[in-house]
Amino acid sequence: MNIKIKGTNVELTDYLLKLIDQKIKKVEKLLPDNPDLIIEVELEKTTRHHQKGDLFRVEVQVEVPGGKLLRAVSKKEDFRSALTDVREELEVQIKKHKEKISLEQRRRVKK
Repeated sequence: MNIKIKGTNVELTDYLLKLIDQKIKKVEKLLPDNPDLIIEVELEKTTRHHQKGDLFRVEVQVEVPGGKLLRAVSKKEDFRSALTDVREELEVQIKKHKEKISLEQRRRVKK
């Protein structure tokens, strides 16, 4: 499984890379072990002149087997909470996708 990380208007420090790795590892556990699977993470500082400080956007995309693209986006005042929101949203989407596949497989067996 490969993780591609892109930073827009932000420097990808060791701390940020380690934080991303910790959060995404939790999502990886829910996905099938596939070396061709790619998780794309984009970190962005969206504004430099926001009244209350900087605003950060995190977007994660995962193409799961079957060609379906799972995507989660979050905008927060810090990267940590945005990453947490994205991780939680992806976990929900992955679980729903697994349930849907399981249901389809059971329907095929009954026929």
